[in-house]
Formats: sequence, C-alpha cells, structure tokens
Amino acid sequence: MAMETLSTNQAHGGVQGVYRHESRATGTPMTFSVYVPPHAEGARLPVLWYLSGLTCTHANVTDKGEYRRACAEHGVIFVAPGTSPRGEGVADDDAYDFGQGAGFYVDATQAPWAAHFAMRSYIEEELSALVAAEFPADMDRQGITGHSMGGHGALTIALRNPARFRSVSAFAPIVAPALVPWGEKALGGYLGQDRAAWARYDACALIGSGARVDELLVDIGDADQFMAEQLRPELLEAACAAAGIPLTLRRQPGYDHSYYFISTFMTDHVAWHAERLKA
Repeated sequence: MAMETLSTNQAHGGVQGVYRHESRATGTPMTFSVYVPPHAEGARLPVLWYLSGLTCTHANVTDKGEYRRACAEHGVIFVAPGTSPRGEGVADDDAYDFGQGAGFYVDATQAPWAAHFAMRSYIEEELSALVAAEFPADMDRQGITGHSMGGHGALTIALRNPARFRSVSAFAPIVAPALVPWGEKALGGYLGQDRAAWARYDACALIGSGARVDELLVDIGDADQFMAEQLRPELLEAACAAAGIPLTLRRQPGYDHSYYFISTFMTDHVAWHAERLKA
C-alpha cells in the first residue's frame, strides 16, 4: 500500500503529517492525518483513533482539535481518517447528511453506494494495516474516539472489536441511529430497509445484543442543538445501565455541537485514553 506524504509540520516536538493512499476498500484515494509525538528511537507508541462527523474531512480535527500538546505529553499517536470516499465517479447526494462526507462508518450494500462506501472495512482493516506498517504504532494498545457521526463510528467499532480497543470515548455521539432521523436516513439508504441489518451499526442495539466494552466516557454539551432529536444520550445511559457497562456521561453546561466544545475537552479525553493504554 503506497502512501504519499502531502505535508509534515513539527508541533510540540513531534510531527503532524497528512497522507494519501489509494484505498482498495473504497476504490478511491483517501486522505488522513497522523500526529506522531516525540519519542525515543525504536519506541512503539499507543494509538488513538479519532473519527469525524458529518461534512468533515481529516482536516477539521487536525486544524481545530487541539490534541497535539496532550498527545506529546502522554506519548500517544493520533490518527484522523476521512469520513467517506470522495471524488469524481463517487455517488453523492445534495443533502449534507448523506453521500460524500456522510459515510456513517458502514459497509454499504445498496446501489449506488456499495461501489465505494466501505468505511467499516476501511477503518477496521485497511487503514489499520497501513498505520501499523508506516508509523511507530503499538497496535496492541489502541483507543478510539469520535464526534457525532464519528462518535457513532467509535462506539460501534469498539463494540464490535473489544479485543482490539482498550479504551473508547465519544463527543456528542449518535448512540441509536436506528431510532433517529440522521441514522434512519443513512442506514436505510446504505443498507436497505431490513432493520435487522442496521443493528451491527447501532451502539445501543449492539449493547442490547450482548456486545461489551470495559467502560465508556462520553461528553455532550447541554446546549447541543442536536441532543434531543438526533443524539439521544439517555438511550445510551439506559443501555449501559442494563448491561452493567460503566458509563461516565458528562453533560457540559453551555457547550454546543461545535469544535469549540470538542477542543475544550480533547485534553481530558487524550489523558483518559493514555491512562488506559499505558496500563
């Protein structure tokens, strides 16, 4: 898997890079960013994945996430993939919440989306192998987090792969996409109308069917404009309580859905993951 370096910049003693490669999973070029903190020669470092939300690319968190100082302090590699395949010849939709920029971290089965929209396989398999090959990553120490649609991705990927991820958190995640408008549109469009196929991409449904992680950290702003209709954190509370999964759900006063919110609590999340990844 040839990887092209698009840019590198020094930051907090480490290197922030942006890279591109031809993806077999999506059949398109995919761009992602990786921050490698300062480290001793030959050291292998824990990895924290960050999955972005609707309309985003790797650039949103790279430019606005304010994670590098904390990653340098704790010695954690930070990987920020794209959210979906993009480009000429890739199916799209006029709406912001479907098509390019809105991959929902699923492997689509419906035409025309199935040709390129394989974000589950891309994140879980292909990009993971590329990171392992190209960076000083200790793939036995991985955590995952994400925002909104990416929070949905982080929760579901961790629940499906509990042996791979030692830690999982989320910022304002969509926790039950099968029950909210964003998710019904996306899952129905990408996977068809058989709701049984949606369950593998629904965190609350996965927990209800027996999937487990050791614990969860979730932050959401109490002024988040999407909380009541799209995010439904109370459903995750109920699912975790019924399953006995320790959940720290923090409703942060006055914060909305934006990167002002994410950047404020990013340091907390990096430190939380680092504690578990170094244990």
